Amino acid sequence: MSLSEKQKHDLKKFIQELEKHRGRHTELVSVYVPQGYDMVKIIQHIQQEQGTAMNIKSASTRKNVTGALERMVQHLRLYSRTPEHGLAVFSGNIAPEGQQDFRVWSIEPPLPLQTRIYRCDKDLELGILKDMLATKETYGLVAVDRRECTIGELRGKSITILGTHTSNVPGKYRAGGQSAARFGRIRENAAKAFYVRVGEHVKEAFFHNEFLKGIIIGGPGPTKYEFIEGNFIPTDLKNKIIAVKDITYTDEFGLHDLVDKSQDVLAAEELAEEKKLVNRFFGCLVTKPAIVTYGEQQVLNVIRNGAADILLLSESLSDEKIETFEAEAKKMGTNVAIISIETREGAQLKDFGGIAAILRYEVNTET
Repeated sequence: MSLSEKQKHDLKKFIQELEKHRGRHTELVSVYVPQGYDMVKIIQHIQQEQGTAMNIKSASTRKNVTGALERMVQHLRLYSRTPEHGLAVFSGNIAPEGQQDFRVWSIEPPLPLQTRIYRCDKDLELGILKDMLATKETYGLVAVDRRECTIGELRGKSITILGTHTSNVPGKYRAGGQSAARFGRIRENAAKAFYVRVGEHVKEAFFHNEFLKGIIIGGPGPTKYEFIEGNFIPTDLKNKIIAVKDITYTDEFGLHDLVDKSQDVLAAEELAEEKKLVNRFFGCLVTKPAIVTYGEQQVLNVIRNGAADILLLSESLSDEKIETFEAEAKKMGTNVAIISIETREGAQLKDFGGIAAILRYEVNTET
């Protein structure tokens, strides 16, 4: 599962807010409740920690830790059950020394939590949330010809070599005593056997990769098409091929060349969903104008009326404006998409004021 632009935006903002706070001693509390874990047991554990905290020698630290734990228990009691993906909760005194301003922050993460954590430290434990922002999606890379094949994966900007394989295909020049036809058959059979092996390695590398977004295959001349069209890889993986590129080499350098020559495809893949939404908006604007609207006040009106299905917000808007519209959308169950300005469609939305909506039903938005 990958995060939407809105989920990334919201999570990044939450992390940035918590990174501002640092305790003078080990007095900031972080708790991660895993997916499916009993909230009652978490509360009982924190109450036990309250008892332990009474033994802290420093009066100010003891007061801050016990106060943070008490606020956290109060907050956790608001939940009748653990949220679907678990819960991350943070608490502490953020006032200057000698004063009190206990705060509690919590978030239902966009990805399931698998780890249970209780930590009391100078800093809030944000590593797990930051990991969720890290790129998980991968693209499979296959550089192949009759001599060798290198398989790798692209994650973000990083290329990892998963395996290099060489063939037993004879060179182009036959030994004495062999007919040209017989030598040709030997080469073809050896090539086919190599492609079968490569197909198995590709399957092993990518078939069970839940984050695989697509496969890019490259090689010199027609050999890459021999491999693709020869049904040497499972249909499910074949359907994930998003590009075939001409490259000169089939070693590690070839993988880098393959990525360089696929930047257009990779960029399009990353932004495809956003472009689809924006194109849908502009298409409806021409053919079914009563099913869309744009402009700050017009969009706000349809959200509050419960008519907005999808809210489109340009990333060029201020954080404050995005937050305002997200809060209104949340009240009415409106889906929100944060649209990048890196595409022509995203730039168009920005030129329209950066705020638009696709509606659930036709509405007269002129009044």
